[in-house]
Amino acid sequence: MSDAESVPIRRARADHARLVADVLRHQIHVGGYPQGLPNEAELSVEFGVSRNTIREALTTLKNEGLIDRGPKVGTQVAIRKYDHGLDALVGLKETFKSYGEVRNEVRAAMWVAAPPAVARRLRLEPGEQVLFVERLRFLGDLPLSLDKTYLAPDVGADVVAQALETNDIFALLEEVTGQRLGSASLAVEAVPADAHSAAILQLPEGAPVLLLERLTHLDDGRPVDLEYIRMRGDRITLRGNLIREFS
Repeated sequence: MSDAESVPIRRARADHARLVADVLRHQIHVGGYPQGLPNEAELSVEFGVSRNTIREALTTLKNEGLIDRGPKVGTQVAIRKYDHGLDALVGLKETFKSYGEVRNEVRAAMWVAAPPAVARRLRLEPGEQVLFVERLRFLGDLPLSLDKTYLAPDVGADVVAQALETNDIFALLEEVTGQRLGSASLAVEAVPADAHSAAILQLPEGAPVLLLERLTHLDDGRPVDLEYIRMRGDRITLRGNLIREFS
């Protein structure tokens, strides 16, 4: 069948609404609509769909907490997300320095016997002592992430003596070792917030959070820092630039 004879595939309104919501969500996350979203009629023309479809898309965004709607104020952006880049090995304070002050509430800093999985990743003997640090990290007054960090014992002994409330652990690692950080392996998945994490991050229990597992090495290749970081998925967007490589 030629292009001229092709028949467009009919799609359900819910499919169109989801696509509209995806585009609008992206525009909100990159700073669009500072004066509010266009009205339903304008969006209907822009996307070439019915007003009912637009209404369904906006309802989705409202249920996500991204927009507020009212008869007198129209449709306004309620919250915006903060971009967390995946292109460079940087700490949260470095990442969000353009957004405001990042501060840390140190909830724990103690020596523990390394669980087998942690010892294996840090190339330690099972049960060897490691420094465990738990921090609740704020941007202003907003809790953004709950970080649980295991540090190799020699670097941990030096890091724990530093000001953990005001510094990124990455910066402290470079300071106490006299070496640059080299590389990190990273895994990201969405998980439901358990009751403990939800209460600390001020989220409903079961709300999706981004769980990052990051193993960081010094520039000589030695692993020294294993982190499990729960980030608020409603306030952080992970972004990166990808390059296709050819063999």
